[in-house]
Amino acid sequence: MAPEAYNAFCASLPATTHVVQWGAADVWKVGGKVFAIGRVQEDGQMAVSFKCSPLAFDILKEQPGLRPAPYLASRGMKWIQWQTPEAMPDEALRDYLRESHRLVAAGLTRRLRLELGLA
Repeated sequence: MAPEAYNAFCASLPATTHVVQWGAADVWKVGGKVFAIGRVQEDGQMAVSFKCSPLAFDILKEQPGLRPAPYLASRGMKWIQWQTPEAMPDEALRDYLRESHRLVAAGLTRRLRLELGLA
């Protein structure tokens, strides 16, 4: 997934905000909470990290081109980093980004979800 496609897709999800932080990473949030981190690596390839369910984490971490997300997974969080287009097609990555958005939004307070139009 190209950086432009990644940013356009994340922007299309409800109530999202975008910031550039952590060394030029495109960070997407819902309700102030991160749900996706994208960065162009030294080799020019995009790396995208996303939150996932414990079951998806256990399955995905064993797949080629995917790994537990640096820093996040080492702190016990269920985050995966997609590193190569061969790991999964863009449509599957979009599905995981959509689910990451849903998981993070579900963790927001009911009041905030209502304010954001997510309830």
